[in-house]
Amino acid sequence: MAKKKKAPTSNTIALNKKAKHDYFIEEKFEAGLELQGWEVKSCREGKAQLTDSYVLFKDGQAWLLGARIQPLISASTHYVTEPDRTRRLLLNRKEIARLMASVEQKGYTCVCTALYWKKHLIKCEIALAKGKALHDKRDTEKERDWNREKQRLMRHDHR
Repeated sequence: MAKKKKAPTSNTIALNKKAKHDYFIEEKFEAGLELQGWEVKSCREGKAQLTDSYVLFKDGQAWLLGARIQPLISASTHYVTEPDRTRRLLLNRKEIARLMASVEQKGYTCVCTALYWKKHLIKCEIALAKGKALHDKRDTEKERDWNREKQRLMRHDHR
């Protein structure tokens, strides 16, 4: 008897929902992520967290700060596991130059919005974003509530 394939699971490891609430997302980029072995295993178990993570540019390289990858209990004892370490992002020189120019000159912030699998690699979705003022956040809340209410009314009318 042939083996059944497992149902495909979601490719998303972690999302930064707070970034969509605090910023206007302008443009998104895909970057590779330089990880250690224990970090990849932890990501497979879904132990990554992106809240308050952002991208810093230093010496012509992009670094991911504030991302937390919790080590597994079964991690090797001879490894020093540091959950909050700074991780290097793998981008082209042109992409790094473009992002650096936007951050330095135009006042954008570069934040990490998602970690996900692409085949066997872990990719990081980073975005150029502008900060929202408090009234903008309120407008977004009102719009989201109204859309939800509209959906309820439409469902109720079709019954």
